[in-house]
Amino acid sequence: MKVCSFRPACRASRNAVGTFFMFASLLLAIPAANKPALAVEKTRFRADDYKIDVELLPQTHKLTARVTVKVTAIEDINALTFQLNNELRITKLTDSNNKPLTPERNTQDSTVRFQLNSDLAKDASATFNFEYEGTLETADQSPVQGLKLAYVGPDTSYLLYSGLWFPVAGYGINRFTSTINVTVPSHMIAIGSGKLEASASPVAKKGASVSANSKTFSFVSTKPSFPGTIIAGTFKEFKSDDAGIDMHVFFKPNHQELGTEYASTAVKAFTFFVTQYGNARSTKLNIVELPDDTVPTAWAPEIAALSSRAITQKTNYRLLANTIAHQWWGASVSPASKDDWWISDGFSRYSEARYVESAAGQAGLEEMVKDMSVGALAYDSVPLSSAAKLDYFSPEFQSLVTDKGAMILHMLRSVIGENNFLKLMRNFATKYAGKSATTDDFKELSEEVYGQKLTWFYSQWMDSTSAPEFKAKYTVYRLGNNKGFRIVGAITQDLDLFRMPVDLKIDTDGRTEEKRIDVVGTDSPFSVETFGRPRRIAIDPDNRVLTNSKDIKLRASIVRGQGLTQQGDLAGALSEFNKALEASKNSSLAHYRIAEVFYLQKNYQASANAYRESLNGDGEPRWTEVWSHLQLGKIFDVTGQRERAVNEYRQAIQTNDNTQGALEEARRYMQKPFEREKGS
Repeated sequence: MKVCSFRPACRASRNAVGTFFMFASLLLAIPAANKPALAVEKTRFRADDYKIDVELLPQTHKLTARVTVKVTAIEDINALTFQLNNELRITKLTDSNNKPLTPERNTQDSTVRFQLNSDLAKDASATFNFEYEGTLETADQSPVQGLKLAYVGPDTSYLLYSGLWFPVAGYGINRFTSTINVTVPSHMIAIGSGKLEASASPVAKKGASVSANSKTFSFVSTKPSFPGTIIAGTFKEFKSDDAGIDMHVFFKPNHQELGTEYASTAVKAFTFFVTQYGNARSTKLNIVELPDDTVPTAWAPEIAALSSRAITQKTNYRLLANTIAHQWWGASVSPASKDDWWISDGFSRYSEARYVESAAGQAGLEEMVKDMSVGALAYDSVPLSSAAKLDYFSPEFQSLVTDKGAMILHMLRSVIGENNFLKLMRNFATKYAGKSATTDDFKELSEEVYGQKLTWFYSQWMDSTSAPEFKAKYTVYRLGNNKGFRIVGAITQDLDLFRMPVDLKIDTDGRTEEKRIDVVGTDSPFSVETFGRPRRIAIDPDNRVLTNSKDIKLRASIVRGQGLTQQGDLAGALSEFNKALEASKNSSLAHYRIAEVFYLQKNYQASANAYRESLNGDGEPRWTEVWSHLQLGKIFDVTGQRERAVNEYRQAIQTNDNTQGALEEARRYMQKPFEREKGS
């Protein structure tokens, strides 16, 4: 897989500088491995507790570790299977009696399987000891193809839970406690989940070589969750105890002036979620900067990590809110199975929307709903209730659990009412705090709060695919004696089994009239009387229902095309972008994406033509203007037309739009011509 070299083309990733960065991050998918490692098999045992001693040697990118894991059998078993990063080589494996065990490696799914020396009966517990080492430098053997999730290096090291840097059982499902002792060079600090105990050298006590130039951080997590993420490096730390929150921001020196503002914004988001869902399991939160060569965000208990590119002068409060929301949805309440994954990612996405609504009002929420609708319908081929059939990092899975999951909550809020919705979310967060929960658990509680069965709602949105496209047909009659007008008509759509309450808004010469219609089947009649003459009828004016409108179809095609571009299928990407143009020939975004594909193919004339079409289009989104000028400048530089290149960079600067650092990049190439990297 080749990663694009110009920023707006790249996955920012699902999951996103302003609206553009959020859209890219939350809707575009991480490329999936051919045989993804992050798979979930039938659970036969659980891992209850880990004791981990790990030493990082950044200069050589090396990791060495000793792990003792306590497991409990859910049924009688004679073998265990864990997942472990393929770059890590097991040097010793023993049971609790110190008897050796023989691991069998499967690099296709990053698993380690071994037969037990004696069977483990149901409900019985045992401990197993791993010793292993390896070099974590590239993404060659990553659990997700082409994406670094575990890295040891001299500037910043990150060991994400999804990087499988320790033996993982039941990825994302199996909650566990842990004690993680991390030894790093003395100039570095390590950040992890749990209580930070006094520095010690447990690795040294077991005979490992630890020089005087290193130190050990010990993180103890006594509440079962997913504390398997460690980030180490040199950071500037900013602290805040506003609103009783123990907030720490760890940014690189070049972002140190932004630390205070991000701490303040994080406190606001955190306290907002407390008002919505009750207290988090911990009042401590670490906001940590990640390098740009990994995921755009990551979360763990007490950790919200953002990539460096997301840390800008204009605080990316949407992305920050989404990541913080996982302290409730993921760290506290977690999915009981892969089919329930929306309880983490979908709930966090809609929590982000609720925070945007509180910060930016109804207009902010409407923009969020548009983004979520695009994501929900971009890959609408599998019901959300069957998400387990898909790969974790595939576009389809990301689209379903994040955006369709969020839209289901948005629609449920409309159906049961604001007060009931707030009560439901708070009760659910409280009842299942520190536990796993299923979709059925949420459904049962929602019916209890609402006081009515909601089988029809969950059947429509959890167990089915597709969304309606509403149309209205109607006739206006004048009533006698100047009593006004009667509108008689019907809402039509093409889903035979569809059922949903839908709002009508009638603008008249006088006051605006509103009415809620129970849309059932393909043709739902309505009759509304107004005093003033009707001028316009709007169906679902507040976007409370997931609908397949012309604009959504256009943007969904673009999202699919971007996903194909990231996977290297440029022909397929062009096909999707051309579908978008069929929906709107004037779409600046569609022309821009086509230009990107031609640029990747080094078809500079076709690329330049498409960038010109983007500039002559509808101008949506706004950033297409600055980046079209910037990319045209690069094309002119590459083709030896420096004067024309400088003119384009100058026009980019004149837009005063710094989306994704466009202005800094334009100024840089004004001074020195752009040169395309070899192989890019």
